[in-house]
Amino acid sequence: MWFLSRPQWREVMSTVLPILLFVLAVFAIAYQFVEPAPPRRITMTTGSEQGAYHAFGKKYAAALAKSGITLELKPSAGTIENLARLNDVKTGVQVGLAQGGIANAQNNPDLSSLGRIGLEPLWVFHRAVLKLDLISGLAGKKIAVGMEGSGTRPLATGILASSGVTAQNATFVGVSAKDSADKLIAGEADAVFLAMSVESEVVQRLLRHPDIKLLTFTQADALARLYPYLSKVVLPAGVVDMAANLPAQDVNLVAPAASLLVRQDLHPALVRLLVEAAKDVHGKAGLFQKPGEFPQSVDTEIPMDADATRYYKNGPPFLERYLPFWLATFLERMMVMIIPIATVLLPLIKVVPMAYQWRIKRRILFWYDKLKKLERQVRSDRSLSKLGGYRDEIHRIEDAVSAIPIPLAYSDQLYTLRSAVDLVRQRIAAIAETEGSFDWADGANRGANL
Repeated sequence: MWFLSRPQWREVMSTVLPILLFVLAVFAIAYQFVEPAPPRRITMTTGSEQGAYHAFGKKYAAALAKSGITLELKPSAGTIENLARLNDVKTGVQVGLAQGGIANAQNNPDLSSLGRIGLEPLWVFHRAVLKLDLISGLAGKKIAVGMEGSGTRPLATGILASSGVTAQNATFVGVSAKDSADKLIAGEADAVFLAMSVESEVVQRLLRHPDIKLLTFTQADALARLYPYLSKVVLPAGVVDMAANLPAQDVNLVAPAASLLVRQDLHPALVRLLVEAAKDVHGKAGLFQKPGEFPQSVDTEIPMDADATRYYKNGPPFLERYLPFWLATFLERMMVMIIPIATVLLPLIKVVPMAYQWRIKRRILFWYDKLKKLERQVRSDRSLSKLGGYRDEIHRIEDAVSAIPIPLAYSDQLYTLRSAVDLVRQRIAAIAETEGSFDWADGANRGANL
């Protein structure tokens, strides 16, 4: 716009400014429907700091950090406490891990699942002197069943109850996994129930202890039928230590599937990031899973999140495949505004030039109208008494026409108008010459300057 004069600039702005204000108003209205940006910090409840859940949490934090998201980890007693935190908005917890068989949709209406992330084998270690073959043989014994708030405790007590072992005919001890192992080795407990990975320090310690034996679930198939959240898995002979042949024979275990849970109000972009992180953290091969078997886009206890389901089916959105996370999410949010803005802007692209052209023509036509009226007056009344007024009016019209801000493209119309002004002046001069002498020097000079 540097090539426009100040009057022309004012002319352009008087046309564009109302339209610009209208577009801004449409923009402001559309912005009300734009989803907020994802938060840069979220909180995840895990498990004990020595357990697998907390180790998984650290891997999630590392994965989300690549996209500029800080994942704060809060250790817990286990699944029960995790669910309590997720259901209480005051805790600020948005993400958590939960053991299968504990949660259900009825008691957790504000939660959604991002899928099953893997199997958690249930280990039952007992002192070798017991010669234990069945769970029912633990009646009358002292059993470490996990801490209050952990997922191990309801899982263990449920399986014990199905075999007739309850708090009325056995002693249940609620301590941490590490303390359970210490008590078992020290003879202060007869058996322990542990739900954790085979790589955990506690499990490895007990598997290698000469006075401790791992119970094989001879009724594993029955338990899997009675409890749909349980799966039968086999720990092959020698898989823990080939040289020492640990275990000495195949061991049947039962395993609930853990889930990654979120609050339903978690931002959809973070849901997608968490699912992608889950694929990295849990997608590798393990003793009880094949490569890519987990995470799974199903959950029989908590409804699946809709965004997570779409991600499992279709992968990341188009923009997130090629752009950094924050840029992609910004553009996705702005998509809501593109349609209304485009609907307004596309017609305006055509309307603005037409409106500007109309304003220019309107001003030229305005002075054509004034000139036409003056010409009619001159024709209808040729008396010398009116010639002074005619001259003043023609000078006024000429001055006004000269001041019209006209772009170069419309110069031909301006010069045509000025020629018409000069023609009317000549007619007035001709009347003066015909009707009597009149000083038209000033008018003649103006005409010579055209």
